[in-house]
Amino acid sequence: MSDAGTRTSRVGVREVAQLAGVSSQTVSRVINEHPSIRPETRRRVLEAMQALDYRVNNAARALGTRTTRTLGVIASDATLYGPSVGIAALEAAARESGRWVATAYADAADEASVDDAAERLLAQGVDGIVVLAPHARSLEGLAARPLGVPLGVLHGSHEGGVQEDGAALAVAHLAELGHRRIALLAGPADWLEATARERGFGQALSARGLEAAGRWEGDWSAATAAALAPEIVDAVRGPLGPTAVFVANDQMALGLIAGLREAGLDVPRDISVAGFDDNPDAAFYRPALTTVHLDLAGEARRCVAEVLGLPDPTPPARPVLVVRASTSAPPRVSTSAPPRASTSAPPRASTSAPPRAGEDDPT
Repeated sequence: MSDAGTRTSRVGVREVAQLAGVSSQTVSRVINEHPSIRPETRRRVLEAMQALDYRVNNAARALGTRTTRTLGVIASDATLYGPSVGIAALEAAARESGRWVATAYADAADEASVDDAAERLLAQGVDGIVVLAPHARSLEGLAARPLGVPLGVLHGSHEGGVQEDGAALAVAHLAELGHRRIALLAGPADWLEATARERGFGQALSARGLEAAGRWEGDWSAATAAALAPEIVDAVRGPLGPTAVFVANDQMALGLIAGLREAGLDVPRDISVAGFDDNPDAAFYRPALTTVHLDLAGEARRCVAEVLGLPDPTPPARPVLVVRASTSAPPRVSTSAPPRASTSAPPRASTSAPPRAGEDDPT
């Protein structure tokens, strides 16, 4: 029987050429995307490949073309939202370009681990490497190495302008609501995307003649933000404390909101909170989270095109602020301080700042 479903031997170039009515050399040129192939010929060959369930042998093709059509990705912290969706976006962008992805996982804070991941990818003959959500020091070390293939970055300095612009959107929104004392809950200082978002935050404040009303640093996790919440609560209740907080990612915003509520503060009545990433759960936080949405799919397509030397794709969309309930109230203007936690909460230390009194600073 000749039905593909019962075939036991592997289909080769000759069978494809026979069905398409072309030479074996023409089939090879189609597989290797030779520019001289006419569109009609290419279509017949591709249809024959599909009909025969022909699979390209990347190892064999690499011998003749010196390309495996494979993009290497160095990833870390894949349990976090940003890196996990970044991997998916890179895979989709590579697939759209007729490429495959080989992923090597590493500890982004450990240069040796990143070097080892790069070596494993290079041993597979990848045509380029993308580092996902890199740490500054490990990326510098990798960039200094003679890799022999192009190196790109997603969630890092390459699209730093996008990260900065997104943070600036959040600050502008809070300022337009009347907030003049805006604090920052930053991501880890050694992450390039965290530093880019902090730069955007600072630049947006400076453009309005404002200064940060406090800064804390987390590790991207909700748990760390919840642990920092008591410090932030003390600042909010102190004189000239923040009336809004920009949080560098949505997961930390979730933890912060939980900690604020546990201390008896209401979001957004006592303090507004804005995040970054627009993860799929952000609309279901309580309150629903105002956050920044990035065109990650577009950024991934641009990154893949640059690394592999492909034609420029459609430019990614600019960052978009998604406004929800966590910033739906104006800054507090009552003469009473935000409410304290219930009597079951731990007593405040005698060295803590006095409760805030008076109206917001008009500057």
